[in-house]
Amino acid sequence: MAGPSTAERGERQQESSGPPLVRGLRRLRRLRLRTIVILALAVAFLGAAVLWVLYGSPWTRAERVSVSGTRVLTPEEVRRAADVPVGDPLVSVDTGAIAARLRRQLPRIDSVRVERSWPHGIDLKVVERTAVMVEEKGGKFAEVDAGGVRFATVSQPPEGVPLLELSLSRSAASAASLRRFGEDRLVRAAVTVSGHLPAQVAHRTRVVKVRTYDDISLELTDGRTVAWGSGDRSREKARALTALMKAAPDARHFDVSVPSAPASAGS
Repeated sequence: MAGPSTAERGERQQESSGPPLVRGLRRLRRLRLRTIVILALAVAFLGAAVLWVLYGSPWTRAERVSVSGTRVLTPEEVRRAADVPVGDPLVSVDTGAIAARLRRQLPRIDSVRVERSWPHGIDLKVVERTAVMVEEKGGKFAEVDAGGVRFATVSQPPEGVPLLELSLSRSAASAASLRRFGEDRLVRAAVTVSGHLPAQVAHRTRVVKVRTYDDISLELTDGRTVAWGSGDRSREKARALTALMKAAPDARHFDVSVPSAPASAGS
């Protein structure tokens, strides 16, 4: 049997030579080196195992798509538009792309959260837009949300939602307002007014009429009218209207376009 090599004999001689403290430090360095090598191999092995579980194994693949939060849309409509790559590794599913696709293909969706549900699920948590007004166009009704976005067209308006009437081409003032502000901003102004109406008025509002940016009015279900003016200072106008209706309950017309000087007329 061959004896130790010259290098090994030299190492042993080095270990056995010198003070005990030096010999102990040498052994400690070798122990640390072995520990580092073992830890590095363990980390590499663990990393490879994790990568295989995430990307290569059948244990973490997208197999189920759940939908929650829908009111008008159906879960099947949402799943179809989401087009989740069922069968792909769950970790590689692009949740951002799915969310963008849903908002693009289903404008009724206001927001959506796409989440991985390990080990096999994708959860689609939807928030639909709510119509605060509808605009009649060709016998159909375009639903408008609180941000002024027209997001869907329906054959019948939702119950209790007022009609938005844009009278923007009936006068020179209307045409000038349209050129200056644009239709989208005028719609947002109407939405602002609608969002600040006192509850007892909001429930009775049949039409929100926009002639110009500064000339927005309401028609109530009982035939009474309200001149609101612009959407500016709507909180003050709402308070003035509430007080005016209490003070003159039989009036047929209310004007809060200047909230510091509200007026009523008719009986």
